[in-house]
Amino acid sequence: MTAAETLGRFVAGLDLASIPEDVVEAAKLHALDTLGCGLAAHALGEARYAGLAAVEEAAGGPATAIGVPGGLPASEAALVNGTLCHALDFDDTHPDSVVHVSAAVVPAALAAGEARGATGAEVLAALVAGNETSTRVGMAAGGRFHAHGYHATGVCGVFGAAAAAARLRGLDAAATTQALGIAGSMAAGLLEFLADGSETKRLHPGWAAHAGLTAARLAAHGASGPATVLEGRRGLYAAYVHGEAADPVAQVAHLGERWTTREFAYKPYPACHYVHAPVDALAAVLRDHGLGREDVEQIVAFSDETGVGMVLDPPEEKVRPRTPYAAKFSLPYCLAARLVHGTLDVGSFTQEAIDDPAVLAVTPRVRYELRQYAAAPDAFPGGVRVHTVDGRTLEAELRHQRGAAENPLGDDEVRAKYRASAALALDDADRERLEWLVLGLEQAPDLGALEVLRQARVAPAAAAHASP
Repeated sequence: MTAAETLGRFVAGLDLASIPEDVVEAAKLHALDTLGCGLAAHALGEARYAGLAAVEEAAGGPATAIGVPGGLPASEAALVNGTLCHALDFDDTHPDSVVHVSAAVVPAALAAGEARGATGAEVLAALVAGNETSTRVGMAAGGRFHAHGYHATGVCGVFGAAAAAARLRGLDAAATTQALGIAGSMAAGLLEFLADGSETKRLHPGWAAHAGLTAARLAAHGASGPATVLEGRRGLYAAYVHGEAADPVAQVAHLGERWTTREFAYKPYPACHYVHAPVDALAAVLRDHGLGREDVEQIVAFSDETGVGMVLDPPEEKVRPRTPYAAKFSLPYCLAARLVHGTLDVGSFTQEAIDDPAVLAVTPRVRYELRQYAAAPDAFPGGVRVHTVDGRTLEAELRHQRGAAENPLGDDEVRAKYRASAALALDDADRERLEWLVLGLEQAPDLGALEVLRQARVAPAAAAHASP
């Protein structure tokens, strides 16, 4: 069997009873975290173009989009929600595949579930099917999609979204394989946004969710796609990583035994995952040695090859980010902001924040050192060496960033993150109703509680700066 055929059989045959309880719990908590990220982005006025464009294209439909008062067609709702859920770069990542899995799969599964009138249990099984599919496609290439200029979230997310949508349509194994084959021709996402801080990366999971639903819909009506879409001579890896060694068949061999949904890393900071370990390492040095910003002469950041390419090179662009979004991919900025202000949160990525003279006085004093981390080079490790004004040299390093499976956030911390994020956009009753739905999905007869997303508001400060 080809990799897509193995995935098709797994997805079509997956039901909630066959998924381990801890995997189910992880899927629900990641879905809650993802929706919280989307609600916070909407409240802060981010990515408004997604909702405006969707309403212009097609008003009315069975699916719910954050901040859109009426319903939308499922694919348009998935586009809006996927874009918003990734807009702050606050959403989860699977380290081994370097994919923001939930930002594409959760919007796809919820929109498809609403369109099909599915139960919460059906949606939950589809979420896990999509998660396990996205990660397998990404794991076969590791960080090599990034090395060739592609954003793995867009490239791999469309397969997970297609799998979730196919599962909710009740497609059999053959039709699900066709949906995955079609999805391969929709896999997209360039990293060129790094050149000028533009916002195309935000669209990648939204487009993946939109395209995945479209692929499943086309397959349901008889369209075909190549079963060798992944490993074929002209398939995904041959085209996107120039034929470098990739073995998707090996990655899908353990479906149903290794559950990658357990492995997703939460983000405590709304920035690229490659900044997290160095920022936490800096915080540890400052805390353990009682240092303030006036005590620090220079910071040397440690990162691996992929991290250097994402958040440290070219240095002249990272020292002074052009846009708030570019600042999320600048380790010098993030370290300087943490040093100067003692925090790194959604308020750190506004135009006023990135123009702060006190922060910009520190960024030129950040250097980097390339390090090779054995076993899992894309586990987002990193650290810092701090040179103090009195001549000391102090180091700290994290092999696994905080929020990873090996260095986890507690469930209470994740729920607190959701509540703080959702409170920016929803009143207490609506925030609680959504939390009850997601954390009790297996008991939900339908997804009616998602309607609270339509009530999401924009914070007054963001509304004052919004375009008419």
